[in-house]
Amino acid sequence: MAGRQDRRTKTVSTGQDESAVPAPPCAMVIFGAAGDLTKRLVVPALYNLVNAKRLASGFHLVGVDLAAKTSDEWRKGLTDTMQDAVGHGGEFQADQIDQTSWRWLADRMSYLQGDLNDPTTYRRLGEHLAELDKTSGTGGNYLFYLAIADRFFGTTVAHLAAADLMKENNGKWRRVVIEKPFGHDLASAKALNAEILKVLKEQQIYRIDHFLGKETVQNIMALRFANGLFEPLWNREQIDHVQITASETVGVEHRGKFYERTGALRDMVPNHMFQLLAMTAMEPPTSFDADAVRGKKAEVIEAIRPFKGAQALRDSVRGQYDAGTVEGKPVRAYRQEPDVDPASNTETFFACRLKIDNWRWAGVPFYLRTGKYMRRRWTEIAVRFHQAPYALFRGTHVERLHPNWMILRIQPDEGIALEFAAKRPGPSVKLSTVSMDFAYKTFFKMAPNTGYETLLYDCMIGDATLFQRADNVEAGWQAVQPILDAWANAPTPAFPNYAAGGNGPAAADELLARSGRAWRSLD
Repeated sequence: MAGRQDRRTKTVSTGQDESAVPAPPCAMVIFGAAGDLTKRLVVPALYNLVNAKRLASGFHLVGVDLAAKTSDEWRKGLTDTMQDAVGHGGEFQADQIDQTSWRWLADRMSYLQGDLNDPTTYRRLGEHLAELDKTSGTGGNYLFYLAIADRFFGTTVAHLAAADLMKENNGKWRRVVIEKPFGHDLASAKALNAEILKVLKEQQIYRIDHFLGKETVQNIMALRFANGLFEPLWNREQIDHVQITASETVGVEHRGKFYERTGALRDMVPNHMFQLLAMTAMEPPTSFDADAVRGKKAEVIEAIRPFKGAQALRDSVRGQYDAGTVEGKPVRAYRQEPDVDPASNTETFFACRLKIDNWRWAGVPFYLRTGKYMRRRWTEIAVRFHQAPYALFRGTHVERLHPNWMILRIQPDEGIALEFAAKRPGPSVKLSTVSMDFAYKTFFKMAPNTGYETLLYDCMIGDATLFQRADNVEAGWQAVQPILDAWANAPTPAFPNYAAGGNGPAAADELLARSGRAWRSLD
């Protein structure tokens, strides 16, 4: 953990990440090398790490996939994808590709065609890695990235272990990065953890959530625990409620088969949304040691009040988008998407109200919402403070005092804002809401970031702080399992129930209106 503490301290003092040194040499193996995740996020993140001089000269990237390709064909496909992304926005943003940096990375790429269910694939991979150890200076360190369908997670790990590729000897490390979804319910998450932990140690497993690579997410702990101004306010005495929103302006695109099995709740809540919740609500850790931080995050999720019976239906909302207009373009309904059942009951929107049963948060509701084809691409944590008393303003033109909010913007405009009331100029007392706004891009020099750069670097240096531990994963599924059970035994709402390009179903507004509250606008 010393590496992370040093880097954070240096950033505070200079505004630059000067103390981060190149990661140790290693061979990084991507299973699913021909897939969308590899092309769109993982390889661009590695390119950004090259630009930041965070990869050692002994780094090598090995792609493994069923697709029949040569190393040159794989390399060219990635080159074309990178070039096509220039100037088109999205997760990877660049005005141009630095050819020197890209050539550095491309020259360190190789590809193996193979079936994940075939032990021969892993034997050939082992031979290839052994040769790289001799010729490329990888140091015998291996990072295996599972950018594959979740049904292959256990199989791939078991084959890696059987091929003797996970054994750590003489200071050489072996680590596995596992993408979500980590299970589809509580039982499957427990089974997957048990299967993987038969052959790996917990410290070898990096369950990745790219939301935690966002600078604002990482800054939540700094905001809370490094500032005497905020921490005394962070409790039930001062906070009325918290809203966590992750809205998207994309539909399911070409992921219909995956989404039909998954839905918004499984896709977003036990991982992304609960990680944001945990960072917001956790108690101060004793240090920034990975286990200390992850232990406090797990405590928060374990403290979520269990849903019981009809409450699971009353305090949760599911929606599915209809045809509509998103960012000025007409889009089709979910049921008309490729590989989607025309009568599908899969939710593309989810919202819920939950409470955390501990001393700090007793009685404070947390509202979560996430959806596809919403009005705006926006992820934020909004903390609403208690209303001030009206007595002082009796007899003035003030009909209702303005609420105080602290807004932590995760994406796309990373920053923190504090909203409060101020008197307008003039002879009478009239209030307006004003905002003090901190934007990362105006205060710090922001390097291009897909959300994966910090996480990949941390995998290579062995810092597990931003990754989920087995107990954290299982606690998340434990919290949502009653909702899944209640849905399975209750009639599905009349889908579709919200127009694409809107704010979600009316039931989501009613969820807050019952207690006199309202969602923050997505306009």
